[in-house]
Amino acid sequence: MELVLTRLYKKEGTIGTLTLNGHFICFTVELPWHKKQKNRSCIPEGSYELKARYSQRFKNHLHLQYVKGKSLILMIPASNVKTEIQGCIVPVQQLTGIGKGIYTKLALDKVLSIFHQASEKNEKVVLTINSNQNEDYR
Repeated sequence: MELVLTRLYKKEGTIGTLTLNGHFICFTVELPWHKKQKNRSCIPEGSYELKARYSQRFKNHLHLQYVKGKSLILMIPASNVKTEIQGCIVPVQQLTGIGKGIYTKLALDKVLSIFHQASEKNEKVVLTINSNQNEDYR
């Protein structure tokens, strides 16, 4: 199964739409693009396998596998991407500004449900990240 995250890069942050087979799932918010700088930038565009993960801090969430030059890139709930995350993807139900959104736990639960349904069928889940902007913008 392939989830597709289409991004829009802005100076204040990155926003996106997450879809499955062209159907909207939720919005996403991330750090701005800072040329792959660790803990300061959203991750590079590409395709990443998703795995389920659990931690005391974030509870159930997803882990993006094999992100070049980065480690422990997660899809997690968060209130403020600039102060709470370091390169992770935050699903949100509603955007409240560039790099900001609300109802993050509801959005993550929706993504986790889709992920677990695919996992029960032994389907590999891949997140493909792209944008509608040309490379020069970043």
